[in-house]
This record gives sequence, C-alpha cells and structure tokens, in this order.
Amino acid sequence: MSDDNSAKKAKPEAVGAPRRRMGRTQRARDKRRQRQHNRRRRLVGALGVALVTMAVVAAVFLGSKFWHSGPVVDYTGDGGQQVLIEVEEGDYTTAIAETMLAAGVIANVGTFLDAAQGNAAIAAIQPGFYRLRAEIPAAAAVQQLIDPENRVGKLVIPEGRQLDDITDMKTDRVTPGVFSLIAEASCLDLNGDRHCLKAQDLRRAAETETPEALSVPDWAIGPVTKMGRDHRRIEGLITAGTWNVDPTGPASTVLSKLISQSAAELAKSGLPGTAEQLGMTPYELLVVASLVQREALPQDFAKVARVIDNRLNEPQRLEFDSTVNYPLDRQEVATTDADRAKVTPWNTYASDGLPATPICSPGVEAIKAAEHPDPGDWLYFVTVDKDGTTLFTHNYQEHLSNIQMALGSGVLDSSR
Repeated sequence: MSDDNSAKKAKPEAVGAPRRRMGRTQRARDKRRQRQHNRRRRLVGALGVALVTMAVVAAVFLGSKFWHSGPVVDYTGDGGQQVLIEVEEGDYTTAIAETMLAAGVIANVGTFLDAAQGNAAIAAIQPGFYRLRAEIPAAAAVQQLIDPENRVGKLVIPEGRQLDDITDMKTDRVTPGVFSLIAEASCLDLNGDRHCLKAQDLRRAAETETPEALSVPDWAIGPVTKMGRDHRRIEGLITAGTWNVDPTGPASTVLSKLISQSAAELAKSGLPGTAEQLGMTPYELLVVASLVQREALPQDFAKVARVIDNRLNEPQRLEFDSTVNYPLDRQEVATTDADRAKVTPWNTYASDGLPATPICSPGVEAIKAAEHPDPGDWLYFVTVDKDGTTLFTHNYQEHLSNIQMALGSGVLDSSR
C-alpha cells in the first residue's frame, strides 16, 4: 500500500473532553452516578423475581383450592322449592347423590357421602320416588331422604284385588280395586299443588290403548285382543305386590310400566316355562292362579288348583261362584240362581273351561299352587264353617252332605 493512501486514512477523534484534562471532582461525580445506576438495576431485578414468585405461589394455591374443593361445598339454610327424584333399582349411595346433585338438591356429592356415612337407613333406601327440598345442606338431605313421609308413589296391591271396586252386598263395605289403589298412590303434593290420577282415567286408558302400548306380554296379546275394548282385558296382568308409580306420569304410561314390571317378575319366577311343562299357556296358568286366590285360603290353594285341573280334564264345568261374582259391582259369597244362569265371559256355571280373563291379581302363593297342585282325585270342595275349614271330595253325594254342613253353620244361605 502506498504512502499516499495511508495519508488519506481517517484519524480517530476523541469523544468528550480528554481524560487527562478532566478534573478530579468530575471523575468522582461520574463514579457516583455509575454506582447509583447499578444499584437501581439490581433492585428492579430483585423486585421482578419476587413478583413472579408471588404470582406462581398464588396460582398454585388458588388452583389447588379450585380443583379440590369446587365452587360450592355445601348449601346452608332451609332450601327452596320441592323437587321429585327417583331412586332406581340397584342405585348405590353415590348414584343417589349424583341424582340429587343433578336435581339441585345438594351442592356436592362428596359432602353428601360424608353426611350419609354409617347411616343404615340410607343404605336401606328402596327404589321409588322421593320429594325433597332444593338447595339444602347435605345433612338435611340425608334426613329428608329417609323420612317415610317424603316417599311418594308407593303402590301396594293386596292379593285377590280386581281392577274395579267391589261392594259387599251385606255390609255395603267397599273394597278399592286396582284402579283406585293406583289413583291414590299417584297423588302428589308439591309446592302447595296437589295432583292425582283418576280411576276413570286409568279405566279409559285400559279400554283405548293398544295392547302393545300397554306393554302386554306376547303370551297375553291374543286373549287381551279378543276382549275388544273391555277394560277388564288387562285383569290380572298387574300382579299383587309393592310397586312404584310415577306421580307425574299419564295414565297410559303408569299402566304400561306396571304391566311390564309384572310380566318381568312372572318371567323371573319361571311361569312361562312351567306353563309349557303343564301343557298350558302362561295366560291360562295366570287365570288358574286367580281362581285359586279367590276360591280358597292359602292352606288350601294347592288342593283347589288340583280340583281345577281334575275338572278341566273330566271335562266338567268349574262352577265357581267367584266367576259369577266377578263382573258384579255388588257381590256376596252365595250367588243367586239368576246370576249363575247369566252368560258372561267369566261365568263358569254357564260356560265350559276357564274364564276369559283372570278374575283378580293373584299373589305369589296362589301362582305357585297353580304351578304345583297337590296330588289328589278331588272334584268338589266347600267351606263348611266361618273359620274357613274346607272339605274336599271326589264323591258327589259326600259333597252334598258337606254342603248341608255349610248351610247349617251359616256359611251358605239356603234362600239363595
């Protein structure tokens, strides 16, 4: 490189006053300013770290509180409106708590489970419908759930009841039928309002709904259809026992569920298979069970079942007064000659074979007796005293003598 080019290079210039020319006072002032600047930077950095740490701690604390406790742990106070919940078959306490949470009764499942811990009454809660207050403390929910007054829709059908009410001709005492019992069980008082189904609404649904809509089992469709629009076509398909009625359901839905549940219980008991073994249909076996229920006391059920079987095999008419009485609003044990001569779908004095339908809701014992009759050759039986003593025989003349005993004790009325 030539000297000329070197001469053209820019020479460095000093910035600011030359150091050698700074006075001692100014140099000291610059050092102080630098030290103050460094201290401010360190303070700001430390404060930033502290703020970040506090934010992280707060987030962890609040997040933990949210996830572990939830927004509401328990309600306080007396609660709000009344609501209806259903406890279903097989529900454990947790499932019941989840149902109450969904209905707005309790605020937290865990809190309810803690309150119910060790409570034998909660563990024994039965399926059904329960009236509870909304937004109540867990402990109050436990108490309301186990209070028998808060269970609604419980239906008890005694053995031997028929669909319609019947009046005793001598005493004028009315025995509520299945329709009346369902109507009573459906009554619900909720937030000051009372709602009940009516027996006539249930009767109308039995008349007008199709067998399929009423959940009539396949083995009963034919006989039920044959009865046309007669409401008694579903007689016996709602069996005796304890059931749950949805108080908010319409008549057709209530009947459908009761018939469906009864059919399921009959299937579980083995009735369809037993009927086949006996050479009968399940419907015929149910009819026999209803006759057994109305004609005898439990200790004689299996003997009466054998009499029915023997007469059907003779063949010989059954001639049961219970079948004469069945369609009558006013009934008496001893029927009249006029009643016995009247042809109806049920009167076994006037027609051969079994009645067209069951004549009542049979209980478990009557059904078992129909399935397993006692061995014997009996064709006749009569109750001979007011204690219920019933005599069975194969001999007609002996039967006539037994009838005289019944007349003498007042069980039978000679004027009829």
